[in-house]
Amino acid sequence: MAANDNVAGVDNTFRRKFDREEYLERAREREKQESDGRVKSKSKGAPVQRKPLKHRDYIVDLESRLGKTQVVTPIAPLSQQAGYYCSVCECVVKDSANYLDHINGKKHQRALGMSMRVERASLDQVRERFEILKKRKDPSSFTEQDLDARISKQQEEEEERKRQRRERKKEKKKEKEVEEETEIDPDIAAMMGFGSFHGSKK
Repeated sequence: MAANDNVAGVDNTFRRKFDREEYLERAREREKQESDGRVKSKSKGAPVQRKPLKHRDYIVDLESRLGKTQVVTPIAPLSQQAGYYCSVCECVVKDSANYLDHINGKKHQRALGMSMRVERASLDQVRERFEILKKRKDPSSFTEQDLDARISKQQEEEEERKRQRRERKKEKKKEKEVEEETEIDPDIAAMMGFGSFHGSKK
């Protein structure tokens, strides 16, 4: 019987038993620490007041380095590396689409001291804006004389371009003729039985 008593006293269920009170106490302590942590993180300093978004007063330069060749070295400063350099955030963006996304994005606007919120316009500001746009589109300010002057100016510019193109072609043709003449020795050409390769113009 003594052996049976020992067997009955052995925990053979292999299930872990939890002390509910101990774990409740741990949970309360953890919640208290988290709430203290939140209060501390919020009280680090006054919230930063940022200005609302405003439109750019400059033109974004995307085309100044277009079509140019540049030697890029790994030790070059960021501003001289390949791509578009943002001096505000001190980063390089590889193409124009990503550069536009960057300068319109949250990180860049925050670095400029602006939030992503837009200032609410008053009724007077909207009316002023409408007046400016009306003046810009006012048909009375644009006359037929202006249109005729612009058309004649465009025609003159086109004629000038055509004239320059013709002159360039003539110069190239003359250079080519001079090169051909210098290539052929006249004594050898006479010995071979031909004077020149140029055909007669009709």
